Amino acid sequence: MNGRIFEILRMVGIAVALIGLLLVVLSPLIGESITRGSLWWIEPVAYIGSGVFILGALVAFGAIQFNTRRIAEQSGSRTWSQITQDYFDTFAHDMGRPLRRILGKQREARALLNETGEVTQHMVSELLTEIENQAPNFRLMIENVRVLVDLEDADAEPAIEPVDVAAIVRNVSDRYTPIARERGLELVWWCEPSEFGLVYGDGSALDHVITNLVDNATKFAEGHIEIQLTRTENSYLVRVWDDGVGISESHLAHVFDRGWTPELSARSEKQSSGLGLFIASTLSEHCGGELLVESQQSNGASTGEHSTTFTLSLPLDIRPAATN
Repeated sequence: MNGRIFEILRMVGIAVALIGLLLVVLSPLIGESITRGSLWWIEPVAYIGSGVFILGALVAFGAIQFNTRRIAEQSGSRTWSQITQDYFDTFAHDMGRPLRRILGKQREARALLNETGEVTQHMVSELLTEIENQAPNFRLMIENVRVLVDLEDADAEPAIEPVDVAAIVRNVSDRYTPIARERGLELVWWCEPSEFGLVYGDGSALDHVITNLVDNATKFAEGHIEIQLTRTENSYLVRVWDDGVGISESHLAHVFDRGWTPELSARSEKQSSGLGLFIASTLSEHCGGELLVESQQSNGASTGEHSTTFTLSLPLDIRPAATN
């Protein structure tokens, strides 16, 4: 099979995965329309959508795997197959969490239906809210796997274009505000100067880095998350601050390691794949910047101040000097 066939299979797999994801998201509407108000069909439709989503994802990444394996064998390398298998494992792990949350709400609705014969408007509203809140998780999961594949290309260069940084920060904030509100968190953002202007850089990479940082903050914050956008003479800074319990000093050196999560040190079950911050740090360096972390923990039983701040620093213009 040549590269063109693998590319077609990849596109077909992506299309099928998107159809499956759409079925999951629209399962309440589809189930209600089938049974005229009953939620009996919501869970079956969601399971069907999940299966279609998994099938499409496997086809897409299988095409990538076999094509890159073919290229690797031609070049004498045998490492890509192992890397791709890691992506499959990560994909399966991260996809399970939001699906379990959605299907959990569906089971609650179904149990109430079995007990009383009816489902309250509040239950339907909770189900739709849960689906809406988990949508960014699906988006981030898919994007993380895509970026990981792209980062394996050592020759890839950032896509340089005029970027409205303030608009990107605002969009990320808007996506996560409902999630933060659902978890009892306040999420705010501001920029200085207020008319920030355009910079030259990779807008997609910037969006992905900030998304991972904010997503991480929503998992650990206790009440507040703040996103700050500022600029210096030659660079701009994006700080994501949260008032979570903080990261111990011994762990700070490992937060950007691939696959590391706080659960590893406690020998407990991982709640995430540990790839978000690794990807954010790698993308930052790829775009000519850096990502730093500062954290302060409270002292055991005391109620001292505690917080964590991730600071992304990127140049205002990453174009080669000859083209400026």
